[in-house]
Amino acid sequence: MNKRTTQTASRVVPPEIEAWFTGRDWRVRRHQTEMLEASDAGRHSLLVADTGAGKTLGGFLPTLAAFCPSRLNGEDPPEGLHTLYVSPLKALAHDVQRNLVTPVEDMGLPLRIETRSGDTPSDRKKRQRTKPPHILMTTPESLSLLLSYPDSFAMFAGLKRVIVDEVHAFATGKRGDLLALALSRLQAIAPDLQRAALSATLADPENYRTWLAPWGDIEEVALIKGEDGAPAEVEILLPIEERVPWGGHAATWSIPQLYDLIKQNRTTLVFTNTRFLSEYIFQYLWDANEDKLPIGIHHGSLSKEARRKVEGAMARGELRALVATASLDLGVDWGDIDCVVQMGAPKGSSRLLQRIGRANHRLDQPSRAVLVPGNRFEFLEATAAKEAVDAGQRDGEDFRPGGLDVLAQHVMGCACAAPFEEAALLAEIRSSHAYAWVDTAIFTRVLEFVATGGYALKAYDRFRRIVREGGAKKAAAGGDATWRLAHPQQAAKHRLNAGIIMDGEMLQVRFRNGRSLGKVEERFAAQLSPGDTFGFAGMSLEVEKVQDMDVVVRASSKAAMIPSYGGARMPLTTHLADRVREMLIDRAKWGRFPDDVREWLEVQDWRSKMPAPGTLLVESFPHGKRYFTVYYTFIGWNANQSLGMLVTKRMEDRGLKPLGFNANDYCLAVWSLRPVEDPVPLLSPDILTDEFIDWVQDSHLLRRAFREVAVIGGLVERQQPGKRKTGKQVTFSTDLIYEVLRKYEPDHVLLEAAWADARTLMTDIGRLGDMLDVAAEQLVHVELDRVSPLAVPVMVLIGRENVPQGAADDELLLEAESLADAAMRTDPLEELEPD
Repeated sequence: MNKRTTQTASRVVPPEIEAWFTGRDWRVRRHQTEMLEASDAGRHSLLVADTGAGKTLGGFLPTLAAFCPSRLNGEDPPEGLHTLYVSPLKALAHDVQRNLVTPVEDMGLPLRIETRSGDTPSDRKKRQRTKPPHILMTTPESLSLLLSYPDSFAMFAGLKRVIVDEVHAFATGKRGDLLALALSRLQAIAPDLQRAALSATLADPENYRTWLAPWGDIEEVALIKGEDGAPAEVEILLPIEERVPWGGHAATWSIPQLYDLIKQNRTTLVFTNTRFLSEYIFQYLWDANEDKLPIGIHHGSLSKEARRKVEGAMARGELRALVATASLDLGVDWGDIDCVVQMGAPKGSSRLLQRIGRANHRLDQPSRAVLVPGNRFEFLEATAAKEAVDAGQRDGEDFRPGGLDVLAQHVMGCACAAPFEEAALLAEIRSSHAYAWVDTAIFTRVLEFVATGGYALKAYDRFRRIVREGGAKKAAAGGDATWRLAHPQQAAKHRLNAGIIMDGEMLQVRFRNGRSLGKVEERFAAQLSPGDTFGFAGMSLEVEKVQDMDVVVRASSKAAMIPSYGGARMPLTTHLADRVREMLIDRAKWGRFPDDVREWLEVQDWRSKMPAPGTLLVESFPHGKRYFTVYYTFIGWNANQSLGMLVTKRMEDRGLKPLGFNANDYCLAVWSLRPVEDPVPLLSPDILTDEFIDWVQDSHLLRRAFREVAVIGGLVERQQPGKRKTGKQVTFSTDLIYEVLRKYEPDHVLLEAAWADARTLMTDIGRLGDMLDVAAEQLVHVELDRVSPLAVPVMVLIGRENVPQGAADDELLLEAESLADAAMRTDPLEELEPD
């Protein structure tokens, strides 16, 4: 720190805080001082700083300063709730509370700090509303519930500060919508309220400043950038013989090397991208654990007790390794982790940085991370992510308009707190940038839905939740309308059911006679339509119907068309996809890759073409008495899966007899009985209006989307006093309402919200649409006599569902070697396939 910065800090930072930092051999960092300066100037603030830079303490510094004797000047400390801390995870709020208590107690500040979540005892919740602490730590959902009580106006009237931690984790989703609306309500209750947001990984701070600012006024939010920390040390683990696998995602080849890494380090955190992979890798590690090292596992499907037990063991330094998913991306502050391992591709540089930040958690010491690619494309992606981290480049999700289902929930919460004037509430809502797009007409439709359920449901009393005071006469007379609860009981029902997080459901796969074959994730089942075939339990199955929580099937002699393995997957970011494409055409730098990867690219370049940025490469070739077409889209698995559903339907209409498809993050492979001689008509943009609409309506997709928005919007209750509805009961209720609305009110506000989710959250149609625009202008079609090297990773996975369990690995290895031999050899085809 230079002399000028030291002098500035000493003028701004109270001496009590300066002394506390000095006593721990620390210093107040520049960005922490600037957070205090922004608060003193009455400005909102966004702090972007590396993990370990003291972000959270920087966010709380204005609060601590307000309670320092040197600033109180002999006056009594402020009474009531002063600061609200909002985090995406309950565990994070508890951890921050523990860490904040230390400076508060050391400095003897008269501050009470408490947390509030679904786990908080009811008597404490009630007391917090009438006698709140000075600092309350909570989640978006708990804050929204607090605002639904009549005493929320008194509770928040003196609120001075809101701190939103890890803002990147939820601002772009529905939880961010809920929080944005809550911030608007808080600002209306306490006009002088200051907002602060914290993050270590933002690609576009300007958009987050807009999201944070009242009325989207970016100039009201000071952007504060943290001091640079020590550069992360990132390496890519390769097989000892330096042969990167052709296919697969689990990277089980690395288990012996990974186990050695765990033995060499004090504590190793092993990240996977899915819950299935975390269990899979944990089991492999446990089998290799000849030294009986304490190794744990942590993911969202485990019970709360199991997660807390593991978190406690990590905090006490009792584990040598922990296998985890995104449940620890925003992890608690464990300073003893000295190595982070990412199994498989990281899918984004910001996500990788977030995970790397779990190691050391100190700004002045480098965090160490090891990336373990599962296949050759993942090696390129890992290299791209490493270079992005080295260059300090971030990526992230795009913002989208706020959801109407979340808005309906918020309106109902406001009515629970007190009657509201229509125009005043609309103005308050529109002060949130996420909902600035809502005009009077849209708001009227939302109010009508909350009031009656909508035109088609208004005859049913159970959907009447709010009423307009004065009724139809006042509406006819004009003037501002006032709305109130239709019955006081509606408030209790709302608080019992409000929330945004939806539990993922599993659907039973069964024959018509009731025999069960197992379960599949609803995310997969939602895409199925009657007649579709998919592989499961070693069989090819044809869908008869998807009803309630069952997928009713019959055995099929036809080959399975739709891949069913996998599960919820993290999307490949556009930024990382672009970096991989740039690497593919940067031939001068291929020499830095392992020999087998370099040769893979060189043979691809010789045999076919490279998928250059701004183009869509499509390859066609025969293999095994079928015709294959591979589309190198680089738009992520979710969008490629959607494209596969649409393209195969279009191929059926054109008599090309598609047999199936497979997708990964980088490409889509479709196989058929007839060759695709011209792929352009298959990819015309109208596929998103014709086939897409038919697919979404005929499959379970729209029903699934409708169920979620119906629950969030309050149309259907999940919870009743003393019991919770089963997923099957909720689905039965929403399916009945869905059919009524589709028939009698197709423009219902919740159907509009469901379509918005189906387009964005479930199918990633935005990236798909961008790719189709490129295809219309710059499609490069290459017809080959055999499989290309780039196609091998996606081809390896074809048919894996039909391989009996236990033989799968051997079968896939043989298939990979056979495909790779055909792709990489430069001999004439007839020498490869003798009669």
